[in-house]
Amino acid sequence: MHILLVEDDDRIAAALRPALHRHGMTTTRLARGRGAVDHLADVDVVLLDLGLPDIDGVDVCRAIRAVSEVPVIVVSARGEVDDRILGLHSGADDYLVKPYDIGELVARAHAVHRRHRGPAGSPAGGVVVVDEVSVDLNRHTVTVAGREVTLTRKEFQVLALLASAGGAVCTRSRIVAEVWGRSWPGANRTLDVHVATLRTKLGRPELVQTVRGVGYRLGSPGGTGPGPGAGTPAVG
Repeated sequence: MHILLVEDDDRIAAALRPALHRHGMTTTRLARGRGAVDHLADVDVVLLDLGLPDIDGVDVCRAIRAVSEVPVIVVSARGEVDDRILGLHSGADDYLVKPYDIGELVARAHAVHRRHRGPAGSPAGGVVVVDEVSVDLNRHTVTVAGREVTLTRKEFQVLALLASAGGAVCTRSRIVAEVWGRSWPGANRTLDVHVATLRTKLGRPELVQTVRGVGYRLGSPGGTGPGPGAGTPAVG
């Protein structure tokens, strides 16, 4: 995912960019609002500060929305209700008040990106098939060799996230942020338990593959991702 970061504070940008990179995101940073609309090509999500030195971020949001449907998340110290309402009415898809948790920011970025992609960006028929395991992302059902497997909500969310990644690695922090919406000292252990349970219930121990020091990915044993006949997964 490529992020356009419109942020004038060098200190914030210097801390945020490597944090986003650790979550598998690339960034382009602008310190001013004017000309932001000229940098929207190949951008998946815009993170927009409102307190810019040359133009109010609300006007930047309006300008972006006039030419593009790219998701915009306002990230601002302006936390009053009226400010949030104005930002959303100006075309922002979400509004996050500084200071914020990086995991929450990443989860919101993925959420608005998924909503923007919609059905057209989803796997064909909303189904991903790997090693006889069929994950229906629309119906929230999972079958193994035609037999339906019952998963808890969190187990399904973990599996669906991995299936939607198309064989790419999902970092631990991303999975925790998207599935649980927050992080805590025992989050990695909780994730490991859910993965272990998934492997048992699916009867495919090698389907959910561990990438040491990074996270997890979904792939056929000995393969590199969803096999022939699988839908084209959406990154999300």
